Amino acid sequence: MEPFDIRGVRIVPGALDASAQVDLLGDLRAVAARAPLFHPETARGRRMSVRMTSAGRVGWVSDRRGYRYEPRHPSGADWPPIPDRLLSLWRAHAGTAAPPDTCLVNFYGEGARMGMHQDRDEADLDQPVLSLSLGDAALFRIGNLERGGRTESVWLHSGDVAVLGGKARLLHHGIDRVRHGSSRLLPDGGRINVTMRVALPPAAGARG
Repeated sequence: MEPFDIRGVRIVPGALDASAQVDLLGDLRAVAARAPLFHPETARGRRMSVRMTSAGRVGWVSDRRGYRYEPRHPSGADWPPIPDRLLSLWRAHAGTAAPPDTCLVNFYGEGARMGMHQDRDEADLDQPVLSLSLGDAALFRIGNLERGGRTESVWLHSGDVAVLGGKARLLHHGIDRVRHGSSRLLPDGGRINVTMRVALPPAAGARG
């Protein structure tokens, strides 16, 4: 299936074949071994249904202090580096010369979802967001710059990539549901969403 756009969001079906997905899953397990998955909380203290971790210079966290990027895992450990396979995927599909400095890894178990939201915690909103789906299929909803209004949805399958860039960079989007058991990639089912971004301003990202 050829790549296509929905409201400016670029969808690349099958960007990773089955073999590459298995290899990348091993990389992500190594990331989670160093920076274990955790349940973030909203500022109001509600625990999110997804579990997450990160790789890169900074990682995304959420707790009573709000949403933000932090240089360390909640345990105090440094985030592991972004796997080379993911950096190659970014170079192939992101359409920008700037490398990602953060990589969020979200795990959706049975019944997990993600409400409509914008990705706007990054310093340079001209840089795209690249999202990779692994495991069970998920219904991806794409909305508008403002909350509300008509939306469109598409099923994302294991190995599919979605790129939010340009005019689509700040569109509201979310995951309505996951079709549990639709993929054999994860032995116990579930979906992994890997999201790469440029979070830091250029001067910060250039430091070693």
